[in-house]
Amino acid sequence: MTHKRTLVTCALPYANGPVHIGHLAGAYIPGDIYVRYLRMRGEDVVFICGSDEHGVPITIKARSRGVTPQDIVDQYHQVMKNAFTGLGINFDIYSRTTSRVHDRNASEFFRKLYDDDKFITKETEQYYDEEAKTFLADRYIVGTCPKCGNPHAYGDQCEKCGSTLSPEELIDPKSALSGSAPKKVKTKHWYLPLDQYEPWLRDWILEQHKEWKTNVYGQCKSWLDGGLQPRAVSRDLDWGVPVPVDGAEGKVLYVWFDAPIGYISNTQELLPQSWEKWWKDPETRLVHFIGKDNIVFHCIVFPSMLKAYGDYILPENVPANEFLNLEGDKISTSRNWAVRVHEYEEQFPGQEDVLRYVLTANAPETKDNDFTWKDFQQRNNSELVAVFGNFVNRAVVLTHKYFGGVVPENRKPEPIDAETLAAVIPCREALERFIETFHFREALKEAMNIARIGNKYISDMEPWKVAKTDPDRTASILYTCLQICADLAIAFEPFTPFSAERLRGILRVGIDAGTDHRAGEGEPTVNFYRPDEGKALHTVPSGSSVPGAEGTLVLDWSMLGASELLPSGHVLGESVLLFQKIEDAVVDAQIARLQAIKEKREAEEAARAAEEAAKKIEPQKPEVTFDQFGAMDIRTATVLAAERVPKTDKLLKLTIDTGLDTRTIVSGIAEYYRPEDMVGKQICILANLAPRVIRGIESRGMILMAKQGDGKMRFLTPQEAVVNGAQVN
Repeated sequence: MTHKRTLVTCALPYANGPVHIGHLAGAYIPGDIYVRYLRMRGEDVVFICGSDEHGVPITIKARSRGVTPQDIVDQYHQVMKNAFTGLGINFDIYSRTTSRVHDRNASEFFRKLYDDDKFITKETEQYYDEEAKTFLADRYIVGTCPKCGNPHAYGDQCEKCGSTLSPEELIDPKSALSGSAPKKVKTKHWYLPLDQYEPWLRDWILEQHKEWKTNVYGQCKSWLDGGLQPRAVSRDLDWGVPVPVDGAEGKVLYVWFDAPIGYISNTQELLPQSWEKWWKDPETRLVHFIGKDNIVFHCIVFPSMLKAYGDYILPENVPANEFLNLEGDKISTSRNWAVRVHEYEEQFPGQEDVLRYVLTANAPETKDNDFTWKDFQQRNNSELVAVFGNFVNRAVVLTHKYFGGVVPENRKPEPIDAETLAAVIPCREALERFIETFHFREALKEAMNIARIGNKYISDMEPWKVAKTDPDRTASILYTCLQICADLAIAFEPFTPFSAERLRGILRVGIDAGTDHRAGEGEPTVNFYRPDEGKALHTVPSGSSVPGAEGTLVLDWSMLGASELLPSGHVLGESVLLFQKIEDAVVDAQIARLQAIKEKREAEEAARAAEEAAKKIEPQKPEVTFDQFGAMDIRTATVLAAERVPKTDKLLKLTIDTGLDTRTIVSGIAEYYRPEDMVGKQICILANLAPRVIRGIESRGMILMAKQGDGKMRFLTPQEAVVNGAQVN
């Protein structure tokens, strides 16, 4: 089917913390690349996103900080919005699920499905905290993980081993609110019967969308093959969109049901008069960009909701990425193992494109991938700086040197020139093919291949040498190089928009970046770059002339690979470096920061493990009779002298005053106590233990000690000083 327009959404990030690089690589940079490309192709696109601001984790964070959930979402909504803008991710709207528009829209959506009998009602038993007088979401229940023994697992997941859990599986579950053991209490909720949509989903996904990415298709098939079950659309909570039916006091829409409706709400907020054509017109194509953990919701649950409603379009594609790790370890904000976007922007000002480039080059498109600071440095220095930036700088600097900054005439062309320019065409074709099939890593390689073509050409032609004897040939070489520079200004616009803009400033060209709808209702606008005014973006109605831009060169995607983008006589701007080399000290500092975090975390985990182990009690030994116990003569004694037994690591030779005599006892406590710490210590001993020769030393008796779960031995000592030889009864 031919489409008139494309609606692109990015997963609504959860507003309980800042955006990190895993989020960027998973959904937001791929979505922005795709939208920029479509707009440069002249397609009509709306780009939708916003903050997901309901749900239990937000209430947990608010409670821990002593503030309201609204305080939390207000803070992080702005942090996330600024982070996206700082990376050049330009949504037409970035709104939020706490908006009035969304509250009204989500309520209406639920109510229609309710009135149409699309839900089923079930009464189930759920955990309830009698002290806090509230039902407990899974995250509010903590206990010991049955799989790894982590004593701090949540009712839905163990963050130590990554296992998905249910509260029933936890060992010794407790309420995170009061610390008391929760009780099971009956409660009523509404459920979307996904099992009723399973036959339709199997056909729609498994038969009609075999072109979906293998990781997406595979996860959907796994869920469908496992059999779908009804899923609750409401929950007992006081933070969220209230369930709009009688008898639902204290219940809100479950965040998984509420959040995807946010795409519709945000579109309504942006385009209140024309939103329906973006969600209900079959000639609109809907594409969701999401991360791995959202595949089921966007491919199975949300489409079932839309199908139940009746007149919404369904997603044509859901190009989800897998997870991005950091330095070989899973990104986790709770463990402080992350690179947060707003912190990157503060620490690397002017290098936004480097992060965009590296995250695209390492995108976890079909399997998990890893971000390392050394790779970040290497890709910047040997690709962006040494290939792309180096080529552009040489071409422009030499043009200024030999031709006064004016594009020279193609006075003396040779076949190699035309062959070089022609080599851009296959790159363009592959680049387009890869973007349109959501293989952005491969698309970026093709864009960089254009820079490699230019870099090799200028190195092989050596115009700085040719200029000494053949100025006409030099003119043709630089003319060819500058055409490739213009190609790069087009090809890299979707991937590295800031450096592409700097390059257009050097070349003194504008760019038709396509239509957007950030102006809201009314005619679509064209982003038109005016190089004579620095970085200014001028917007004008689509199809109209640009006032004052007569004679300004304007590039668009259709021109990529054309033989003449910059005509002879065109005046260039001054050369500036597109990229800066990143020194070892910069990345070493980032690596050291992460290493310090890792060491601190490992120390804390070891301390917690030791603390938990120390609490463990050895099981009771078999029973003995009173007579057996009475046969033991336990007495108090004082250590007079202590020394290590030669050639051993564990044995100490102790000289003991028992009050009856002075004797020697050999004890395996050297790993816990130093000899000098023993002298003068009052202890308890088993005095009538038969003598035993240990390492040639006669040992008469045994020191009584307590052994904890961590294996460490501790003395049993009288609380008050007593005479040596006193019997312990």
